[in-house]
Amino acid sequence: MKTVLPDRQQSLVQWVSQATGINTFGVKVRLRGNDLHILCEGTECPKRWRTLSDLLQALQQTNLDTLTSSEQTSIYQVFVYGRRKGEQRPLWCHRVYLNQIDKHLEQVEQALLADSEKLKQSAGALIVSNESLARQGNPEAIARYLSETLSSLGVSVQAKIKPYKSNNSQPEENRLWIFCQSSYSPDASLLAEPIAEKLRYLKLSGYQDAVIVSQVRGESAPDWLLRVDLTPAEVMLKEWARWGDIQAIARLLTEVLSGLKVAVQISLKESTLHIFCTPAFDPLGTAPIPDKVVCLEAIVPQLEAIAPQGILAATIYGQKPGDTQPTWIDWLALPATTHPAFAPSPLDLANTGDEPAIVFLLERILNPDLDWRLLTGGIRVLLLNKNDLLHILCDAPVCPARQQVASKITQFIRHLKIPGIMGIRVYGRRAGNKEPFWNYGVDLEHRQRLVPEAIPEFAATSKYIDDLVTSETSEPILRPDLTTEEVQNFVTEVARDWIATTSATAKKFLLKSQVFTESHQSAEQNPDDQGLKIALVWGTLGLLLTLQTDWVLGRIIAQTKPSLPKAASVLPSPPGQKASLTSGKTQSEKTALFSSTSKRKSPANQSSVFNASEFTQSDETPTNNLAAAPLKEKATATAILLAARSQMPSFNVRQLDEQLALYKQRLAINGTPPDILVIGSSRALRGVDPGELSKALATQGYPNIDVFNFGINGATAQVVDFLLRHVLEPSELPKIIVWADGSRAFNGGREDITFKSIAASAGYKQAFQKAPTTANSSDSTENKEISGEQKVKEEKQEISPYQAVNDSLNQALASLSGSYANRDQIKSLLQKQLLVFGNNQTVASQKQQTDGTSDESTSQQAVDFDGFLALSIRFNPARYYQKHSRVPGNYDNDYKSFQLEGQQDTAFQEVLQFTQSQKISLVFVNMPLTADYLDPVRRGYEQEFQQYMLRQATNPNFIYRDLSQRWPKANDYFSDPSHLNRFGAYEVSKKLANDPMIPWPVK
Repeated sequence: MKTVLPDRQQSLVQWVSQATGINTFGVKVRLRGNDLHILCEGTECPKRWRTLSDLLQALQQTNLDTLTSSEQTSIYQVFVYGRRKGEQRPLWCHRVYLNQIDKHLEQVEQALLADSEKLKQSAGALIVSNESLARQGNPEAIARYLSETLSSLGVSVQAKIKPYKSNNSQPEENRLWIFCQSSYSPDASLLAEPIAEKLRYLKLSGYQDAVIVSQVRGESAPDWLLRVDLTPAEVMLKEWARWGDIQAIARLLTEVLSGLKVAVQISLKESTLHIFCTPAFDPLGTAPIPDKVVCLEAIVPQLEAIAPQGILAATIYGQKPGDTQPTWIDWLALPATTHPAFAPSPLDLANTGDEPAIVFLLERILNPDLDWRLLTGGIRVLLLNKNDLLHILCDAPVCPARQQVASKITQFIRHLKIPGIMGIRVYGRRAGNKEPFWNYGVDLEHRQRLVPEAIPEFAATSKYIDDLVTSETSEPILRPDLTTEEVQNFVTEVARDWIATTSATAKKFLLKSQVFTESHQSAEQNPDDQGLKIALVWGTLGLLLTLQTDWVLGRIIAQTKPSLPKAASVLPSPPGQKASLTSGKTQSEKTALFSSTSKRKSPANQSSVFNASEFTQSDETPTNNLAAAPLKEKATATAILLAARSQMPSFNVRQLDEQLALYKQRLAINGTPPDILVIGSSRALRGVDPGELSKALATQGYPNIDVFNFGINGATAQVVDFLLRHVLEPSELPKIIVWADGSRAFNGGREDITFKSIAASAGYKQAFQKAPTTANSSDSTENKEISGEQKVKEEKQEISPYQAVNDSLNQALASLSGSYANRDQIKSLLQKQLLVFGNNQTVASQKQQTDGTSDESTSQQAVDFDGFLALSIRFNPARYYQKHSRVPGNYDNDYKSFQLEGQQDTAFQEVLQFTQSQKISLVFVNMPLTADYLDPVRRGYEQEFQQYMLRQATNPNFIYRDLSQRWPKANDYFSDPSHLNRFGAYEVSKKLANDPMIPWPVK
């Protein structure tokens, strides 16, 4: 079968055939990077030197670049092979440098002459290696030198020199640019360190750094950039030796004494340097002891030039390796004894906040292997002290791993206790990039932020440290010139002025009523007479106003009473009216009005056993008031109707069907997905309040953030994976996902009942068939029905004498009043009128129940239109465990056969890969638990889960935040041992909004 070669290869084959006289069927060529490979074969192996002679003469007269396409980079070297047809390996191979063809020809001619004279010698011209030429700084030679390594990877290389002028008035200098082209996108970590090692090995002079540009052939934009620090190894050693680094000083002294055949060993005790000089090579023990004068003449100038920081003196010894006593000893005072600036150690300087000292100590901690640092440039540290935060950037040819550097840096900075530093922010990036690949933050003390923190934009090189500025594309900083004290003073003055104005207005009003007088005003009249007259006037006016109000209300009730239903009923809304439980922007109001069927008078001391959230009150409910977001209208009826009319088949999990219906309705109304999506199990459903999170983010500088809670009872990692990747379309996903849950959702050893129910549903099958799952457009306009009457359990209590008198007076006045008997109708009417004039809370009268029970399962599904389940029940262990069994961790089915490997881990990895591919930030929040719940067994599983999550936190676009033991004793924040109530959800939402490490979206 005949193979058709590309045009460029056909032209090269014909050229080689014409030059060597070998038939085109015996010539094969291949281009790899900057190398051209030519294979010559025949029934007899072609003669090596004759073939090379013909080929070299043709190369002298031909520019190979004219035989290749315009996209192909220049050819630097040619490999010529010769073999017999049918054999696998060539018999000979010869490399030809195209920039030294004359020398190759001379070598070939001498080889031909030697063959003709039957001489067995290999005389020839000296071929200079590309490495030797590259050390001279020639860019073409550098490219040829690098291509020797990169061409085997299919990467071609070009080198250029471009002048570079920095922004800080530094003189113009040259920068070396290395352009790498390939037909694929090589990983930066694959090429970074090899290129850095080879470039630094050349010890180039005149270049501060080099920039490596990788580009896929045919594309206009580079794939990635890499900066290589070309600072010579000697300069790096002197820099560290200046700070008193023992290894660096030893390296410098060894280089000086190696010519004298003297080996050096160094140790540091307190502030004295001990230097031991021994023979460099003495296997038989006969070598003489190093001469004292010669050693001192070499060592003393070096130490004085270095002037190591914090080292006051040096003691120099001369001895053999096995001797216990030195043959000679000498003492030397170093510059630190006469210059006070050199006396403090680097650690003492770092404790005072000296930035160069902190940079040195951090680089020394992060580069324990000195050889590796000199070979590749190592991990560099950039520092920025801004306000009360210390920003630390670590970069290297390969981006340092977060777990490799973050904990070391934070531990070291904590130990320093730098004054004025209240927090640490650590960043990691690949050398040459401006944007960090990851960030990590720790607050050393509690900090209050008036505005969101902006991630600093670090300069590409440490030389231009002044270029550390805040990115212009970051969120705006409002009035950065104002300090916290100035803002507090301003607020205090405004509050003081408001209080003074209000007090003056109230005082003026009270004085006009003539009931009050100023304390310093003299009473010209008898105060008793004056007070009696005023009391009679105001009492008469009050009685008349009361009678008139009672008469007016009686007339109104008499007119409206026929229109009121006699039994509990639901008033339907017009067909075209949208269904809503709130007076929102896009939905109209529809209220179900209930009237009482009983004319009995409730005792005055009777109170409803239902609270505002329609959950039964108990006598263990705390009396202290906790902060929480206002209760919103329930969306249960709407969700049921939307799910029933949806074209998507059921998932066998009612809550998933209803939450999905509410989410689809939100998408249909807004046209775009929410900015933040909260997912997880019931711990997310009850534990993150979307309304409060949006409100708290607005105070942090993120206004108009739309949040939806997609929590599902019993949701595991498999359920979340199925929801994100198969139920919701990519266009329906937000910019950031908050996964609020805990270790139970990742237990691969327990039975996943929720996911099994979903997997057996028709909706599951249709989701994998990628069938369209659009919601009915008319779902958002369906009417809602409020069903289920709640009955009030009567609690009989003893009536005190004061209450008895109060009841009798009430009954006496009620017989004279025209509106008292219809007070329930008056209350309902007033509530309805207030609702029309802007009250955003739906008021529904509660009917009394005779059985005294409530449907708790129905109430627990009463989510609002943001998908959030607000519970007001507060966890009281003494009462809770009277109704529920206390289950220890080793008998808890949620922790049965606890393991973090298996199907849940697989699903989690799928979620990580999916969010990374969609460029969605994924934040996992380990939700709070009570101390009652965290027994020793569960605590051990939680610690194992913590380690698991910290390992996963190295993934890009994934952030792990741990709140599991935030409030272990605050039972008022929980509805049961492991679930938050709405008060706890309020606190968690505020905590997340103030978290500086979560990249909240900016509109």
